[in-house]
Formats: sequence, C-alpha cells, structure tokens
Amino acid sequence: MDIEQFLSKLPDAYSLADREQLEKAYRFAEKAHQGQTRANGQPYFSHSVGVAHILIEMDATAEIVAAGLLHDVIVDCNVTAKQLRDEFGDTIAHFVEDVSRITSLSYIARGDQHPDERKPMAESTLATGTKISEDLAEILRKMLLAIGDDVRVVVIKLACRLHNMRTLNALPPDRQKKIAQETLDIFAPLANRLGIWQMKWELEDLGFRYTNPQKYKEIAENLTLRRTKRMEEVDKIIEDLRELLLKSEIKSKITGRPKHIYSIYRKMMNKEKSFDGIRDLRAVRVIVDDIETCYKVLGIIHTHFSPIPGEFDDYIAAKKP
Repeated sequence: MDIEQFLSKLPDAYSLADREQLEKAYRFAEKAHQGQTRANGQPYFSHSVGVAHILIEMDATAEIVAAGLLHDVIVDCNVTAKQLRDEFGDTIAHFVEDVSRITSLSYIARGDQHPDERKPMAESTLATGTKISEDLAEILRKMLLAIGDDVRVVVIKLACRLHNMRTLNALPPDRQKKIAQETLDIFAPLANRLGIWQMKWELEDLGFRYTNPQKYKEIAENLTLRRTKRMEEVDKIIEDLRELLLKSEIKSKITGRPKHIYSIYRKMMNKEKSFDGIRDLRAVRVIVDDIETCYKVLGIIHTHFSPIPGEFDDYIAAKKP
C-alpha cells in the first residue's frame, strides 16, 4: 500500500495537521525500515502499516496511529528517541519508547517475523508453547501495564500482536505454537482487561487456531454450516428486545453476535459437552444506565424468553470469576 492509499483510508475526523503528521510518520518509518523483510517475503514496513490500520479501525487518535507506524524504528532501525522527539514531539516519542521497552522484554516473543523470531528457540517453559501458569501470566500482564504507564502504549502493542497473529502462518510451527499460546495467556486477557472486546475475540480465535488446529477446524466447520441461521436468530432477538424495551420506556443499547470459536471451545471444555450440546452459540448484550434498570430488563426478558435451568448466572450479585 502506497502513501496515497494509506492517506485515503484515514477518517474524515482527522484534521489537516493530523494528515500531515501521519504522512510524515509514514515516510519516516518507510525509509527507516528500507531493505528489511518479513518471513513471508513482504517488506517489514507492511507490518507497521498493518498496525496503523488496526488502530484506525479502533478510532485511535492521529498521534497513536503515528506511533503505530513508528513503533519498531527504535528497536529495529538506527533511530534514537531524541530523533523521534525532534521530528514528532514528546508524546509520540514517548509512545514509541515504551512500546520498544515491551518489545525488548526477553520473556515475551516478538511474534513479528523479525529475523530474531526465525532463530532456534532456547529451551524454556515459554519457548515450548506450553500453557503459561496463571501466576506467571498475571506477572507478565502487570509488567506490560507498568512499562506502558499510559494505557495507549499497551493498545499499540496489542495492535502489533494482532497484526502478527493475522500473519503468523509464515513462521515455523514451533514458533507459531509458542506465540499463539502466549497470545492466549497474556495478550487476549490484556485486551479483555482494557475492554477491547473485538480485539480480545480475534486474538483468542487466532491463538486457538495455532494451539489446537484440529479442534479449531472442527468448530469452525460446524459454525460455517449454521452461520446464516445464527445471524438471523441474533437479528430477530435484537429486534424483539428493542420493541419490548421501547414499550417499557427503557433506554438501552442492544448488540448481538454469534459466539466466537474459542469461547465455544471453552464452554465445551467447562461443561464437558460436544458442539451440539452447547446451547448458547449466540450472545446478546443489553446495556442500561443502572443496576435497578438492569434487573427490570431481566424481568422483562424472563417474561418473554424462558430461562434454561442451571444456565443463568447473576454477575451483579456474585462477581464473575
């Protein structure tokens, strides 16, 4: 993608100054990464652009998108933090510096088809692709949040990991499994903690695809066969709920989606059931202003939709584990 195509995809909300800054960041990063390639043969700069696009889709500010374009120039190119400050100011330079610190952590894989990722792995728990203990995973998540003292730094790193997961097929199988398991143990829970649900779901599905390809394929094929029906069911439920809540003069935001592959797999494991035994392949979310209204909506829902015995949990009264 050339500079004109990149600029054409920027949101209308970006000002002229934003666009000029992003054009400058694009050209700077492209020049800095010149001659570098990924394992799939593409220019390394394609990863920088991919990260920027993910951030744009998240409605990130121009400064964050610029930092996404520049996020690897310190660790991979002969660019200093001072040069970044001189060119782009303190905020963007700070973002890139902190992302670079996270990238340089020896405990966490880069996952980005960099030459370092193609070398044989040292033997360690993290290198083998086995599940990381929850205690260690939590320590690493806290470490990432501490290094990125501004949560926006962590968002940039999450976008970086998501793009790497989308292109993970170019790496050797042992690397794929290691990076995918790390994504499930560290990065997807981080996205969940920050409330970035769409990113969390995609990170989980991509991580599952490489850690358990056979089960991933099995569930994906079952979902494909029923996708149209599931979407129709979700749309109908949303329509019915909107009508019911409007009649009760309740303001709400209602969204729905078919459940994602990894969440279905976890449900199958937790309940020890096959795919056909899982009832909730769809999810509908109703957001209201307060707890009292939430319980009122629950009463309306239970009046019109019969709850399944043993399948209802109240996470207001008892916090979700």
